[in-house]
Amino acid sequence: MHNKMFILNLGSTSTKVAVYEGLTETARESLHHSQEDLSLFSAVPDQKEFRKEAVRSFLSRGGFDLASFDCIVARGGCSRPIEGGIYEISPEMLADISSGRYGVHISNVGCAIAYELGQEYGIPVVTADTVKTDELEPLARYTGLAQLTRVSTFHALNHKAIARKHALAVGKRYEDMDLIVAHMGGGISVGAHRHGRVVETNNALDGDGPFSPERAGALPVGSLVRLCFSGEYTESELLKMISGKGGLMSYLGTNSGLEVEERIAAGDEPAREVYEAMAYQTAKAIGAASCVLKGTAEAILLTGSLAYSELLTAWIKERVSFLAPVYLYPGENEMLSLAENGMRYLSGREKPKTY
Repeated sequence: MHNKMFILNLGSTSTKVAVYEGLTETARESLHHSQEDLSLFSAVPDQKEFRKEAVRSFLSRGGFDLASFDCIVARGGCSRPIEGGIYEISPEMLADISSGRYGVHISNVGCAIAYELGQEYGIPVVTADTVKTDELEPLARYTGLAQLTRVSTFHALNHKAIARKHALAVGKRYEDMDLIVAHMGGGISVGAHRHGRVVETNNALDGDGPFSPERAGALPVGSLVRLCFSGEYTESELLKMISGKGGLMSYLGTNSGLEVEERIAAGDEPAREVYEAMAYQTAKAIGAASCVLKGTAEAILLTGSLAYSELLTAWIKERVSFLAPVYLYPGENEMLSLAENGMRYLSGREKPKTY
């Protein structure tokens, strides 16, 4: 009999749930929440009971009894920095996630819901390759100011899932390969993968690397400091400009790559230049990752929702294909990635790490 898993992945306006038997998805819903509903909660953690009820409603409608499941797999929350891999969500991990000390994100709430359901039904709850996955080498942590350290915050779940998928496709082990992975979605993260570890990546959430549909990426530091002390913006407004209203949102007033491409097709040259600049910065980050790997990268993998864009990926390929072959793996595949980690856990092929 196939192992049965319940997959839980909370987004800012959605609760994604799925049932897997082995790696076969047998049920799935993306439960969307209106801004009107979410506005009732003053803080993200306050959404827990509302989101939990949405999860219970899905289970009830489908006639699913969690007691018959082998495990729950939840998208990871903002814990302290940890190396990649599978972790059982423990009281210690949940306490760090729930404290908000390492970041506030709706995935924190998802971990809390998963843990409570696991306790209620007596089944294990695991997470894997969280956004706080940190495998940076010592040299990658330097910034140039002793007061500041570079941190690793990136799309680790999809990075590692796509890297494993590519390794399988070419008949190798991820742990034996050197790869460059660029995830391109609302944020853009570029990672240098050396033998199964992401030894260099940008903080895709908070002001590092290429600009993206919603994020400003790396900025001229002196100009940013002067902007901060101009008196024109509050701290919260500036932080929102960096993550949420940066990148395409700042230049073009949209975070939709499809809309930008429609504008380009209609002859909007400024939109074309901004879009190409995003590809240019992504290519620069890929080049930097190649230097980190000392030119040993066997492949460059482009993934995320923007990897569907033939225009964007063509611009990137034009600049980086001399470094290594470029492969496209469009989409995010988070639910399947979580299920794959769940199967490695249940089969014993990968032992959970201790938090």
